[in-house]
Amino acid sequence: MNTAHGQTSHAEAAAPPTILVVDDEEIVIRSTVRILEGLGATLKTAPDAAHALRELAHTAFDLAILDIMMPGIDGIELLRRIKEATPDTEVIMFTGLAQVSTAVNCMKLGAFDYIAKPFEPDELKLAVTRALEHRALRRENSTLRQAIDAKYRLDRMVGQSAAVQQVYRLIAQCAATHSTVLITGESGTGKELAARAIHHNSLRSSGPFVTVDCGSLSEALLESELFGHARGAFSGAVARKKGMVEVAEGGTLFMDEIGNLPPAIQSKLLRLIQQHEFRAVGDTRTQTANFRLVAATNKDLAAMAAEGSFAADLYYRLAVFPIHLPPLRERRDDIPGLAYHFMHSFARELGKDVDSISEAAMCALVAHDWPGNIRQLENALHRAVILCDDKVLRAAHLDGIAVAQADEGQDVPRTGEELKRQKKRLREKSVEELEHQFVLEALKRNDWNVTRSAQETSMLRANFQALMRKHNVRVRGAADDGENEGGAGEPAPQA
Repeated sequence: MNTAHGQTSHAEAAAPPTILVVDDEEIVIRSTVRILEGLGATLKTAPDAAHALRELAHTAFDLAILDIMMPGIDGIELLRRIKEATPDTEVIMFTGLAQVSTAVNCMKLGAFDYIAKPFEPDELKLAVTRALEHRALRRENSTLRQAIDAKYRLDRMVGQSAAVQQVYRLIAQCAATHSTVLITGESGTGKELAARAIHHNSLRSSGPFVTVDCGSLSEALLESELFGHARGAFSGAVARKKGMVEVAEGGTLFMDEIGNLPPAIQSKLLRLIQQHEFRAVGDTRTQTANFRLVAATNKDLAAMAAEGSFAADLYYRLAVFPIHLPPLRERRDDIPGLAYHFMHSFARELGKDVDSISEAAMCALVAHDWPGNIRQLENALHRAVILCDDKVLRAAHLDGIAVAQADEGQDVPRTGEELKRQKKRLREKSVEELEHQFVLEALKRNDWNVTRSAQETSMLRANFQALMRKHNVRVRGAADDGENEGGAGEPAPQA
């Protein structure tokens, strides 16, 4: 921005930079201060490292200029201590002509630059200006990064359950690598959010994050979307188009619902992963690709690979680092935190003063199975906040979501212990209902044959029978030991 007409740039509006000059030669200190006075910086000086460390104890300097040869603690050790205490402080080293190699080593330790004595005023000013500009740029990038991290930090996924903590650990472990990641989980569990968290905490975070939905496009459109096309490749291709593989250069390509990928494109993706090469539709040229692949699916790719509906080689290439996101019904302890997170978010967005959730409403939320997972819970809270005309979000605002399992105003707990007991009872009731349905549906699918039902559900026969006894499910013709090998049975009357 032009400041000659009374305008003030953002940099000028900020606090002046702080510089610490450390040298045991008073003449060097005086000349350095005189040269730098016109830069508008706040200057501090120290005759040795001991005095410098006292200054550093209560001031985080933007720049430190250090002499290498000083009595006591030398400049190299002081550099190490500064970088340990305040890594963002830029450091310039003063050195004699015979110490240039030492100064280069200092740069390996984190120094920004070095200046050989004796130096010219313009040389010093240029080095200091560059160092301060670099510091300002890093600060600006840090601010932008914090804004991004606030949206895609690991704890943005909200949850303290053991299952979610394991997901956090896996994301943290793989983020700093270039490995391909396969995220699995039911619809609505937050697979794209996890993918973005991996990208924004990765070595490629400064590059693009590009999403391709493999389930929403036809085979021809998906191929063009992924690899691009040449001019004239097909009717309507009036110009060359970049594919998402090319757009993702230097960043992360997120392929959502990759289980829907057509076989022909599976083979091309496999070649892309193996050779880092691809061809646009209708083009004879081979292009190279540099991106990280993160894929997601709600399907069982291992089973699909075993039955031949998904290329086994591609599956093994994708599943280098698998991360499974558990469904919400398996992490019910996280529901209260998620519910309050969404409630506060929507209350701010809608300008409402909703600040709490009634106990009955929370019990209903915790007891519900949420087949749509976090996305369904988020939508339910959005609607509830819209309907709520009070500070308290109640079960009536949930519009039928599991409200039948908790009657507002009836048997509402009065203490925290009562709330815990009621939540536990509701959870147990919900699990029992799910187990009951699980057993009945398995038996129906297998013509009421206990052995086949156990095999189909990958359970031990004894365990499947235990579930039958627990829920008083009996099959005529089946003895207590579960023998029912004589063909189809039928359900016995249940108590």
